[in-house]
Amino acid sequence: MIVLGLGSNIGSEKNTREDSIASAIRHLEAHPEIKIDKISSLYETEPVGLKEQPSFLNAVVSITTSLTPQELLAVCLSIEREMGRVREFRWGPRNIDIDLLIYHEIEMNENALELPHPRMSDRKFVLIPLLEIVGNESIYKGKKVQELLDATIDDSKVTVYGTITV
Repeated sequence: MIVLGLGSNIGSEKNTREDSIASAIRHLEAHPEIKIDKISSLYETEPVGLKEQPSFLNAVVSITTSLTPQELLAVCLSIEREMGRVREFRWGPRNIDIDLLIYHEIEMNENALELPHPRMSDRKFVLIPLLEIVGNESIYKGKKVQELLDATIDDSKVTVYGTITV
């Protein structure tokens, strides 16, 4: 299973946070080597790290691809750039964020890519939508999503916001 996390907490006059996430999914789906399998609901979440910023909308998608993890990361970063993502500082506001969370059972730690995503198990805004699309499967170092949720110390509020229209 390959899973990507998507998030947005700033919109514009033309694009809402929802539009940005839907647009990112359309960009992914338009790639000839990426097939979207499942899309979670949208969840509204409190910011992590830098608290003084707007709330996020988050979702996860499972995909099928023949791309390597590095190639997939490059596609995700390219889509972010195309959509106008500016990286000013860590955990800052963003119109779109696309994170590679899981790539099958692969574990790696390279300069630009760590798999599974190193903070995934500590983030309710990832785990709750992940539970929705993967159910009771083991996904992170042999653990199931519900086990990770039960063990997390993350006490941030995560609420269902709605569905994504792509």
